[in-house]
Amino acid sequence: MWARSKLKNPGWLGALGLAAAMLGLTVPVQLGLVRSGAGIAGGVTLFVLLTLHVKFVMETPVRRAGSWWIVAVQAWLTYLPLTVFGAAWTPVCALLSGALLVTAGRIRSIVLVALALACGPVMLAAPERTMVDPVWALAAPLIGVIEYALVTLAKRITRLTEARTGVMREAVALERRRFTRDLHDLVGHRLTALVLKAQLLQRFVAEGDNRAHDEACETLELLRSLSADVRAVAHGLRSSSLAAELGSARSLLESGRVRCQVKMSCRDLPGDVEEALTHALREGVTNVLRHAEARQCSIQLLERDQLVRLTIRNDGVRPQRRPGDGGQGLLNLAERVSDLGGWLEATSSRTGQFTFSAYVPRKK
Repeated sequence: MWARSKLKNPGWLGALGLAAAMLGLTVPVQLGLVRSGAGIAGGVTLFVLLTLHVKFVMETPVRRAGSWWIVAVQAWLTYLPLTVFGAAWTPVCALLSGALLVTAGRIRSIVLVALALACGPVMLAAPERTMVDPVWALAAPLIGVIEYALVTLAKRITRLTEARTGVMREAVALERRRFTRDLHDLVGHRLTALVLKAQLLQRFVAEGDNRAHDEACETLELLRSLSADVRAVAHGLRSSSLAAELGSARSLLESGRVRCQVKMSCRDLPGDVEEALTHALREGVTNVLRHAEARQCSIQLLERDQLVRLTIRNDGVRPQRRPGDGGQGLLNLAERVSDLGGWLEATSSRTGQFTFSAYVPRKK
């Protein structure tokens, strides 16, 4: 489990490389201190220096410059102990070079880059040659550059991993939202139609009406459509047909003893516009069946000046429900339409007439 989580976040490779580089630097320093007889004092000083250095290079500063005081203390612990520990202390100037390069990267400073590259060679100007190891003094800038590359790589990989995780979470949330919305809009409408058909079938059977067979066939067809809709939602498919849905809406309303007139004067709509209007039609018809005692209903699909309008007008409006009880379907529909630059309108008159309209531009 641990290994799997680390593989998902490759930033640990940079941290591991940094740890290996610091270990490779610490070992020769400590060995040199032991040979010079300053193993304990030098070890404690080296531990303090390494602690401050790691804290600085691995932190995420609030300000771009970071903690300047740590750099100052590190510089003090780099040069002052040379007078005590001698040449064995020379390699630690690579740590100061790395810290200065990290700071230069944060504040974009050329001056700090120059100081970082000079903090090792400047030791060669010491009054006594025995105080400085010239090989380590000249190699310090290169080690500092390597450390800066490892630290920068580790942090960038971590940021990219976090950004990728955020994108994946957002994609999952959007897919969950799409699934919930489509399930409500598609399946909810079919279930409403099935309830109506089942009620009609029950009444026809009880009355011995010959239309019971026709209603049973239509109910079976609705069940097949429901099955297809569930598959479409599960796989994110779009198979809406506005013309077919208009015919289905008329048949459904007339089955519920609602006289329906359909007028359609625009065709060859873009796919996203047609899908949004199909959902608007389903939602409008569902609301007529659920929330009205309609006897007359008209559906118009018109286009004017590149603006497509779907209007559903019916009578038999029931008393207004509680404020804010608009239902999830209208919220979903408003979201679909607004994504295309459209809007919804709903008005009711004192005579019991209700008008629901969806406006969608042909081109966003």
